[in-house]
Parts: sequence; C-alpha cells; structure tokens
Amino acid sequence: MKVEAILDKNQRSEKYISAPFLANSGILTFIDAHHAIAHNKILNIHRSTVITGSFNFTRAWEEKKAEKLLIIKSKELAGIYIENWNRHRQH
Repeated sequence: MKVEAILDKNQRSEKYISAPFLANSGILTFIDAHHAIAHNKILNIHRSTVITGSFNFTRAWEEKKAEKLLIIKSKELAGIYIENWNRHRQH
C-alpha cells in the first residue's frame, strides 16, 4: 500500500511535529507552503473510499474530543479528492 501525506508549512519549525515520525515510518511527506494552514484531514483508500471530517488521528482526539468522521464509498468522489490532493502536493 502506498501512503503519502501533505503537511502544513509549520511542520518545518513547530516543536511537536509529525513530519519526522512519518518520514521515519517510510511515509513520503510533502509540505504545502502555499497556504497558511493545510487543515484537511482526508484518507483516500484504494481510490474508492474517502474518509474525512474534523477527527485528528491521535489518541487524545479519539478518547477526549467530540469529533466527526465521514466515510464515503465513491470512486467518483475519491477521484475528485485525488485531483485536489495532487494540486496541493505541487505547492
């Protein structure tokens, strides 16, 4: 399975950042330096399922926060999300 991530530009300088963790886990990471915050939380699985919402994928958010998570099974919508992801990866 191929896993890639686009992170905020603050990942270059923040004290607690995920970029080194992801890179050390073998996940290819990109920085979206064009926007102040890249606040999207999207998983695209097998180009057919999109998972999105306000949920941060951390233990604290899972156990202590009231968040939402939406799972959409649609190849068409997954394709739109991939196109958007590719545009942001170019930033």
